[in-house]
Amino acid sequence: MKILHTSDWHIGRTFHTHSTLDNLNTVLSALVAVVRDRGVDVVAVAGDIFDNAMPSKESYAVLTRVLRDIKDAGAAVVMTSGNHDSAARLGFQAEWASLAGIHVVTRHDEYLAPVTIHDDDGPVHFYGIPYLEPALIRHFYPDVELKTHEQALRFAMDRIRLDLQARGGRSVVLSHCFVAGVAAAAEASTVERDITVGGLDVVPLEVFDGPDYVALGHIHGRARLSDRVRYSGAPLHYSFAEAGKPRGAWLVELLASAVDAAGDGNQLAVEWVHLPVPRRLTVLEGTLQDLLTDERYAEREQDWVKAILTDQVRPLDSMRSLQERFPHCITLEHRPARTVTPENATYAERLRAARTDPEIVAGFLSFVRNGEGPTGFETALISELFAEQGAREANS
Repeated sequence: MKILHTSDWHIGRTFHTHSTLDNLNTVLSALVAVVRDRGVDVVAVAGDIFDNAMPSKESYAVLTRVLRDIKDAGAAVVMTSGNHDSAARLGFQAEWASLAGIHVVTRHDEYLAPVTIHDDDGPVHFYGIPYLEPALIRHFYPDVELKTHEQALRFAMDRIRLDLQARGGRSVVLSHCFVAGVAAAAEASTVERDITVGGLDVVPLEVFDGPDYVALGHIHGRARLSDRVRYSGAPLHYSFAEAGKPRGAWLVELLASAVDAAGDGNQLAVEWVHLPVPRRLTVLEGTLQDLLTDERYAEREQDWVKAILTDQVRPLDSMRSLQERFPHCITLEHRPARTVTPENATYAERLRAARTDPEIVAGFLSFVRNGEGPTGFETALISELFAEQGAREANS
C-alpha cells in the first residue's frame, strides 16, 4: 500500500498580510499529481488543515477542491484535526464524507475506530489521533491523570496498541504534536502556536512504539525521528524562519505483512517527494546601496524578500527603494554592521559639556545614532554651516 504523508496545510494563512491561497492551490495541485502519477492509495494529513478555527468560504473551497481531486486521482484520504483547527467545523458531516473515502477524524476518542483500508496484502488500520488538549478531554476519564500532552497521547497509544493486538494486520498512526528528538524551539516557526509549556508537553518517541508508520504533524520542516516516525512539514513556506527547509511529502510504501529478513516487523519503504515552491523566500543582508545595485541579487528579484540593512544610519524611504528592485520585499530590519558602546553620560550632561555649536550638534547625532557621532564629511559640513551663519550675523 502506498501512503502519501503530508500535514500542516494551514489553508487561509496569510503571509505578511498577503493571501497564500493561490500558491497553496499550486502546491496542492502538484500533490494531487503525485497521487495520480505514483499510484498512491491513501493520503494521510496529520493536522492543521486550516490555519484558524473559523475558516473563510474561500478556504473551504480550496479544501473541497483538493479532496475531490485526490479522490478522482484514485486515493482515499485520512485526515485529523490539529491545534489550529476547529474540530467541530472540520468534522462537520464527516460521516457522509467517509462514504466517499474521505475520512476526517476530529472527535477525541475516534481513534478507537480505525479507518481500515485493504490491499492485496490485507488490511491496513489508520488510527487518526486528533489534537488532544488535556484540559478539554480529562473530564471524560476522571480516573486517568491527563495533565500533559504526553499523558494524553500515551493513554491514546496504549489503547491503540490493545486494539491493534486484537485486530492484527498493518497499522498507521496520525498525530499532531511535538515529539522528543526534534528541538522544538529550533524547529518551530512563527506559524506554529506553541503547544508546549516549559517542555512539559514534549512527547517521548517511545510513546509511539508499535505501529508500522507514524505520520506526524505540527513541525513545519521535514524530520526523521526513526525509520517509521517522521514529520512531513508544511507543503508551503509560511515564515522566513522556514526559508531553507524543503517542501514536500513522504511517500510511504507498506509492503507485505510478513516479517522481513531482519525479523523486526513489516517491510517499509519511504521516499521524499519534492513539491514546488511557487515563490522562494530570501533573506538579503547588506547596505541599501549594495542591495539595490549588486548583480548577485538579480535572480532574487521576484522572491519574497526580507531585507536586513547594515547601514550605520537607517536610510530614508528604504522600503520604497527596495521595492523598486524587489517588488515582493515585505519586511525590513535595520541591523547596523558596527555597533558603538554609548557613553555613560546622559544626553543633558553631554549638552552641558559641549563648548561650541558644532559640538552640540555632534552630541545630538551621537544620541540619536546609538553612540555613532558625525562622519568626517558631516563634521566639515556642520562647521561650514555654522561659519556661514556666524558671518551673516556679523554683517547684519
